[in-house]
Amino acid sequence: MNSSTTHPIGIFDSGIGGTSIWKEIHALLPTENTIYLSDSKHAPYGEKSKDDIIELSIKNTEYLLNQNCKLIVVACNTATTNAINILRDTYSVPFIGIEPAIKPAAIQTNTNTIGILATKGTLNSALFEKTSNNLDFNINIIEQVGEGLVELIENGKLHSKEMSVLLENHLSVFLKNNIDCLVLGCTHYPYLIPQIKKIIGAQITIIDSGEAVARQTKKVLEENQLVSPVSNPKNFQFYSNKKIDSLVAVLSEYKNLTIEKLVF
Repeated sequence: MNSSTTHPIGIFDSGIGGTSIWKEIHALLPTENTIYLSDSKHAPYGEKSKDDIIELSIKNTEYLLNQNCKLIVVACNTATTNAINILRDTYSVPFIGIEPAIKPAAIQTNTNTIGILATKGTLNSALFEKTSNNLDFNINIIEQVGEGLVELIENGKLHSKEMSVLLENHLSVFLKNNIDCLVLGCTHYPYLIPQIKKIIGAQITIIDSGEAVARQTKKVLEENQLVSPVSNPKNFQFYSNKKIDSLVAVLSEYKNLTIEKLVF
């Protein structure tokens, strides 16, 4: 047996949003140990410079590697699109990244017009531009920066009046342009799906990357013979470098988790 199989999967995000990815990974790979870093002190990454995003991504990666993580999931669209190539060139462990699911939306659309709600850092990245330009379809992509959404989620204001007003404002452009698929380009945004559905209606399909990321994680573990044995004791650790209230709230249905504040 590969001695690394019992080592944890490392996951990081610019806050609590990547827990939406952790939930998909845990559902598909329940025998895997995990360590999750919520870099809430520096959220949102989407408003930062590329150099800052790379620096933060390296810091998070090195912490996880020091905890013997066998694979790292960059559970942040902005960090993926700006930093993952550098991480892969620098470190030897496998990395799983997250990109907005534009191609699935392009395949599904009937109106040939899709929407993407994402951070400025994701929409302005070279990787996002490359992905958009490489579509084999004549698709009109309506982009909208979800300004302010991450901050409200991080501050426990998921169901606030402020959130309702912001969502109404951000989503109006999609309704005006007759989209039929909406891509969520930030791992925080799946927590907004019930509210988004109330605004845009059932006729627009919402697409996020969570399940696809979990499947890719499983595939890479299998390819590298890193799948954890069923007999391995389970250990799910979550750390935030800010207050842990929001992290506790989004994980409330799970038992046997360690959730702590950590300086990193």
